[in-house]
Amino acid sequence: MAALVRFLQSTILSKVVVAVTGLFMVLFLLGHMTGNLQMYLGQETMNVYAETLQGLGGLLWVIRGALLLFLVLHVILTLRLKFLSMSARPEPYAVKNYVRATLTSRTMVWSGVMLSLFIVYHLLHFTVKATNPAYGGLFDAAGRHDVYSMVILGYSNVLISMVYIAAMILLGFHLFHAIESMFQTLGINHEKYNPIIHGLSVTLSTIIVVGFIMIPVGVLAGWIALPAGVIVL
Repeated sequence: MAALVRFLQSTILSKVVVAVTGLFMVLFLLGHMTGNLQMYLGQETMNVYAETLQGLGGLLWVIRGALLLFLVLHVILTLRLKFLSMSARPEPYAVKNYVRATLTSRTMVWSGVMLSLFIVYHLLHFTVKATNPAYGGLFDAAGRHDVYSMVILGYSNVLISMVYIAAMILLGFHLFHAIESMFQTLGINHEKYNPIIHGLSVTLSTIIVVGFIMIPVGVLAGWIALPAGVIVL
């Protein structure tokens, strides 16, 4: 029993949980990005997709709850590991050697905290609609909640789009190091395959960032246009 308690309190378990929760969140990001890109297919396609998700009912809330739990665990345990690392050497190094430590690896905690704050704002903006209550009164011709028009109205604000784009670029830097670290933590790394893992990390990070950024860019560029006759109740 004592050994089990020590293991649960160990940094090894914390690192594994951080890696596993990170993996689930990367998969979610890929799925969420794919769904968002349906904005380019028009109002009908996007609103049917959104209605389908809402149709999941209780299951949708289970998924949201699981993602929230993963996010909280990921952030808390990352901060714990950082605190333990700093506590292990309270005296700073006389000369900091950053030759092998990239900018992304050195700023993982800070980028993670900033992304967490952005997620809170993003949920308040589009999911809870606390920042823009009028979004709840948007409906298309079929009477569905008009998610398509909501997104366009949201990103028509240049400041909001710039904040979103900046957050996605920050996400890319975070993922670039995080995905490689995830493989290492889970023991899926080898000299022979490390270049492949590095390439996969770069590719996935780039796809996710570009995919998400294409929505506000498309709105600002006029590629995704607000339909005529939007009904606001």
